[in-house]
Amino acid sequence: MTVAEVHKHNHTCQRPGVCVAGVAKLDTWMDRVYWPYFDPEYENLSLRINPPRVSIDNTTSHDCTLVKVDSVNKPGILLEVVQVLTDLDLAIFKAYISSDGGWFMDVFHVTDQHGNKVTDTQTIECIEKALGPKGNTSTIGGMKTWPGSRRVGVHSIGDHTAIELVGRDRPGLLSEISAILTNLHLNVLVAEVWTHNMRVACVLYVNDDTTCRAVEDPIKLSSMEEQLKNILGGPEDDGKAARTNFSVGLTHHMERRLHQMMFADRDYDVKSDVVDCDGALFQPIVTVDRCEDKGYFVVNVRCRDRSKLLFDIVCTLTDMQYVVFHASVSVSSDAQYALQEYYIRHMDGCTLDTKGEKERVVKCLKAAIRRRVCEGLSLELCARDKVGLLSEVTRILREYGLSVTRADVTTVGQKAKNIFYVRDASGNPVDTITIERLSKEIGHSMMLNVNKVPSNSEAPASKKWAKTSFFFGSLLEKFLA
Repeated sequence: MTVAEVHKHNHTCQRPGVCVAGVAKLDTWMDRVYWPYFDPEYENLSLRINPPRVSIDNTTSHDCTLVKVDSVNKPGILLEVVQVLTDLDLAIFKAYISSDGGWFMDVFHVTDQHGNKVTDTQTIECIEKALGPKGNTSTIGGMKTWPGSRRVGVHSIGDHTAIELVGRDRPGLLSEISAILTNLHLNVLVAEVWTHNMRVACVLYVNDDTTCRAVEDPIKLSSMEEQLKNILGGPEDDGKAARTNFSVGLTHHMERRLHQMMFADRDYDVKSDVVDCDGALFQPIVTVDRCEDKGYFVVNVRCRDRSKLLFDIVCTLTDMQYVVFHASVSVSSDAQYALQEYYIRHMDGCTLDTKGEKERVVKCLKAAIRRRVCEGLSLELCARDKVGLLSEVTRILREYGLSVTRADVTTVGQKAKNIFYVRDASGNPVDTITIERLSKEIGHSMMLNVNKVPSNSEAPASKKWAKTSFFFGSLLEKFLA
């Protein structure tokens, strides 16, 4: 090949930033130089050489079970482990986490929902299968899942259409949404609704009542989308627009997805005070300090303890692309408040160098904590499943002037179980007379169980915390204890 031919070949390729040699073999070789090859099986090879180890210890502690996880460190592993334990309805009241370097070591102190040690054989096997060397995890929508996980309710629901909605919350909105689905002859199999700071996010899984399959009719899909967008409204005063999203066959971890949706909707940017039933303001305390000697930023969280708190915080840090290198989790001696400490860096290795970044972390973590705070009354309804059941129930709640702050709808076989957290239209606790009238109206057709969601009027103390210093030796001692 002459020099002129080489120049002609280079001009034809027009590949900016790459020096092209004029022959195919040399061109391919140069591509490999400029774009390093990463074997997709490298991570699997590393896991095969060093398979994860899971230990379920019921002897060390007299009042809890210790779940110890040792594994090769990889992105998202902390969220994966916490998600497994949370989906099994285990309460995590103490944890020591370390993932600095190439190894991940965690110890979780857990109990079942009754405060007892985890002795159920099926639960133990599920933990070992999901997190151990035989774990059969897979990625769906960027999130780890495993057989039996609560991706959609607590059971697989087969062929369905997933609907995601985000918009401004208002009384009666859930009733309007379910009425539209009923008029289109769609059956709601599973749904979860969260509200926070006057924003609402919900994920619903529906199928066509006539075919019991996902909605395939483009006319029906188009009509559903148009109607849902109309009731959610257009651009609002705060500049946020309502959003709808449809997908066929996809299943996500619903609570994980709801966190992502509300984070993307920037619900943390709206100022709002959460008032409990006793009228006291509940404000979680979140601080961010610099750990000079180790190059981390230390996030301290103190708030009222509740179910799934660790999962919510780790979800948010992951969505913000922060990596947790070390952490400790505990509960106060009176079991009222959670004390959590995280040593973090951004995924790109950077720290939180600006005041704005620190404030954003504080606001986002406070929002993650509050999204699941539902004080007041919970209404648990069980009935035979049918098309329009959700619409019927939410219509009655609306007629009685009740506003749904959170909802969890599941279907198991022919039985539907709906849980609604409600307050009156002004955000105040529901009075006893209203509940009695409501029970009389719907009690003849379905089972109704009314529960008062526990609340505590005493807010966490706002006194300053001492600066934290981190000692790796003491952490290892905790792991070995």
